[in-house]
Amino acid sequence: MIGAITSGPIADYIGRKGAMRVSSVFCVAGWLAIYFAEGVWPLDIGRLATGYGMGVFSYVVPVFIAEIAPKNLRGALTTANQLMICAGVSVAFIIGTVLTWRALALTGIIPCAILFLGLFFIPESPRWLAKTGKEKEFEAALQKLRGKDADITHEAAEIQDYIETLERLPKAGMLDLFQRRYLRSVTIGVGLMVFQQFGGINGICFYTSTIFESAGFSSSVGTIIYAILQVVVTGLNTIVIDRAGRKPLLLVSATGLVLGCLLVGVSFFLKLYIAAFSAGMGAVPWVVMSEIFPINIKGVGGSLATLVNWFGAWLVSYTFNFLMTWSSYGTFILYAAINALGILFMIIVVPETKGRTLEQIQAAINA
Repeated sequence: MIGAITSGPIADYIGRKGAMRVSSVFCVAGWLAIYFAEGVWPLDIGRLATGYGMGVFSYVVPVFIAEIAPKNLRGALTTANQLMICAGVSVAFIIGTVLTWRALALTGIIPCAILFLGLFFIPESPRWLAKTGKEKEFEAALQKLRGKDADITHEAAEIQDYIETLERLPKAGMLDLFQRRYLRSVTIGVGLMVFQQFGGINGICFYTSTIFESAGFSSSVGTIIYAILQVVVTGLNTIVIDRAGRKPLLLVSATGLVLGCLLVGVSFFLKLYIAAFSAGMGAVPWVVMSEIFPINIKGVGGSLATLVNWFGAWLVSYTFNFLMTWSSYGTFILYAAINALGILFMIIVVPETKGRTLEQIQAAINA
């Protein structure tokens, strides 16, 4: 949550690449603290550092991808981020069965180091460069991203026109998000994060083995199926998101979550739930969050949405055991009700952003 609060300002001040470098350093330091820990405090400090790094990553990565991707690939590339997260979690589950926890902590350094070095070879976000007045760097970055023979004239002009319009607006703070002009963007970005988390995903994720055991199903087999389904369905989502659109995937996903919650107690319940979550609610809220805010409030607006997401993740995982003690059946009925409200929210409030540039999305929202 601390990383989420500071992610937007950091990404706005030192750039998207700069924010990712800061995150990489925190994560590497955190994993080293955990590896060398001889007591409780180094473990806590290491966990705080990796948590902070991931809080920043969770905002800046989808935003960076959305800002560099062409409109016809933006959904697929942003969803690919969620696919990599799912794959990473699954790999950690598997290798964690054969490695000690100290060795497992060391493996966390590998992707951080690759990212840190890789950032030297990729361009900065053209939209951020344009926003900060770096004209030559903006055009060079856009040309590198689109290919040396591509005609970037129209896209560059559209981005510049939009940036110039936004520059005439005052710099936005957290309280400015609740002005009428930004209210729809904030409602969409924050609302999707609320329904993503309060639908129960982290409670179910953290207590997968226990849920399978209580349902009379093998916990080891169930956990493996859980991990595989998450990766496979998220991978399929990456392929179809720019064809089917954001809104249909959200609605199909939320409907599956309602059905999954209502089927509690049946041994195949969890398999339906995680497949439905991965089909839309896992990745698409991050895609829409990266698209929905105008660039002058993207930092502070994205920080708020990411903060709400991580707060929801903490609250649901913290309360899950208490709710299950109260009523295992009632817990999932509650999650089903929240997911049903999410369906209404998506139908009424969330727009379709497929096939539009970020500038066209803003024009439609503010029309």
